Amino acid sequence: MLNKELLNALNEQMNHEFFAAHAYMAMAAYCDKESYEGFANFYIQQAKEERFHGKKIYDYINDRGEHAVFSAISAPKSEFKSILETFEDGLTQEQDVTRRFYNLSDIANKDKDYATISFLNWFLDEQVEEESMFETHIDYLKRIGDDHNTLYLYEKELAARSFDEEE
Repeated sequence: MLNKELLNALNEQMNHEFFAAHAYMAMAAYCDKESYEGFANFYIQQAKEERFHGKKIYDYINDRGEHAVFSAISAPKSEFKSILETFEDGLTQEQDVTRRFYNLSDIANKDKDYATISFLNWFLDEQVEEESMFETHIDYLKRIGDDHNTLYLYEKELAARSFDEEE
């Protein structure tokens, strides 16, 4: 059994992961509207990954004999000034997720819930990769600037991205 504070925090994080997927789909919609199909694909794959994270928490809650509880998902931001802004917002979102997992880890450590500590370590490692990925894309986009040819090539690279749950 999970302590009530930890269960509530896990349920909150599960819902936040599904919100993150929602937010990435809104970014994909913006990219599609602007005819950036490669960037849209990047965000669609990112949304798949966030849903996978939400389902992973869902499974963990249920494996511990508890009840995964869903809450309403608010509408995400849907208007952006640029592709760069979508990546900056994505980085901010990932940094928030990292803080949330730190908080979950603090609660699990306080309760000496070693199974949950082990479970959360996977997410902490994942967040290092997520933040680094967004920082790299931001650096590339700033470097590319207004070079439309390079942006086109970069977009084609992101069009090939796919998410595999086994990774």
